[in-house]
Amino acid sequence: MSAPFKGDPRETLRGGLPDRYLTPGDIADMFGVPLETVYQWRRKRTGPPGFRIGKHLRYDPADVRAYVAQRKTVRQGAA
Repeated sequence: MSAPFKGDPRETLRGGLPDRYLTPGDIADMFGVPLETVYQWRRKRTGPPGFRIGKHLRYDPADVRAYVAQRKTVRQGAA
């Protein structure tokens, strides 16, 4: 089992994929939004895709990176 995550999750994603799945709190910290916003994204299916492990919501770092890349492409195409 990996050690608990410490530090800024944005730095971890910039330097490479972390060796664990991300929590909703990690996503909120990464994007600088309230935790409730992450849950709203999930309900509306507008944010990065997440999945459940039992009752726990988790995000695959590769999916989060793909989501960010897709959002950047959409933004650049609109400019």
